[in-house]
Amino acid sequence: MPIPYWRLSSFYWFYFAAIGAFIPYWGLYLKNAGFDTVQIGELSAVLVACKIVAPNSLGWIADHTGKSLPIVRLASFLAVLGFCGFLYARSYWEYVSATLMFSFFWSTALPQFEAVTLAHLKTDAHRYSQIRLWGSVGFIVAVLSVGWLIDRQPMAILPAIMILLLLGISVAALSVPEARAISHGAEPLKLWRILKKPEVIAFFTVCMLLQTAHSPYYVFYSIVLKQHHYPSTMIGGLWALGVMSEIVLFIFMRRLLARFPLRALLLASIILAIVRWLLIAYLADSTLWLLLAQLLHAMTFGGTHVASIHLVHRYFGSQHQGKGQALYNSFSAGVGGMVGSYASGYYFDAIGATGIYTAAAFCCALALLIAYIWIGRDDGKISP
Repeated sequence: MPIPYWRLSSFYWFYFAAIGAFIPYWGLYLKNAGFDTVQIGELSAVLVACKIVAPNSLGWIADHTGKSLPIVRLASFLAVLGFCGFLYARSYWEYVSATLMFSFFWSTALPQFEAVTLAHLKTDAHRYSQIRLWGSVGFIVAVLSVGWLIDRQPMAILPAIMILLLLGISVAALSVPEARAISHGAEPLKLWRILKKPEVIAFFTVCMLLQTAHSPYYVFYSIVLKQHHYPSTMIGGLWALGVMSEIVLFIFMRRLLARFPLRALLLASIILAIVRWLLIAYLADSTLWLLLAQLLHAMTFGGTHVASIHLVHRYFGSQHQGKGQALYNSFSAGVGGMVGSYASGYYFDAIGATGIYTAAAFCCALALLIAYIWIGRDDGKISP
């Protein structure tokens, strides 16, 4: 069965276009709606808290039934309905309710679709980055377009844009065919035996710390830039630059994976993450240094994500792939995202952007130490 390249890619395009419309501007939208920094941090924490529970509960169902794709389709449709709640939300608790409904289903779709993609690729897992790069293209298109629009239109236009993009995700999910099932020879390793391995425990801890460090970027980066008097178009351009560098990395990722072990890719990405957060912490008033910090996004997000996806694929095998991708999403975007969003919102006014991003760099330094000691010491290269 040929790989449905463009149909898989279209899902990533719409999914990350929705992220490009949502993440850079949602903090500004909430601030415009009258919420303070603590409430913005809390709402962001609620958004990612669902990623702890939702992907895991449905990941077990997907692996048990072998039906990841129907779960993706249902979750994508219900995410649209959930986001419609923001059209009617007025109070803080109404925003909390809409956030819970939307995030529960939105956070479920991507981990299971990752499993669907890897099931289609089978032994061609090295082609993952060639498909995933279209998500980055969608992100760039959305972040630039929305930045241009909200410089000219009221911020209230954002929910309508999001609903259109979420509908695109649903349509794309319907277009993807089921992957042909892979027959399992030997009895697969029990899940608990995988989870108790020191390297797997260390891997999930590193993922959590890295996402904790990224949370102030996702929640407050646009607000920080506004405080430094950058226009919305420039803010969108900086977000887009980061993702453009990520696309370049994805294009060459196959060659990198053939030349370097996953361990080296992961360690290099974490080191550059430390540099990136320190640049934002202390040099945000310099456009030149901000440009450099955004170019580092190629490794701090793209490099760590690709390395992590391949490590999950290797650790959990095809039999537990849905659960493995869900756990990866839960520990990184879920636990790490919730802790980072809440803490950055709670302490933002007290220690400012400099203190918040310095703390992010410290989290990455701790992740680097754990990864260096435990992760991938016997790791080999991925053949092209």
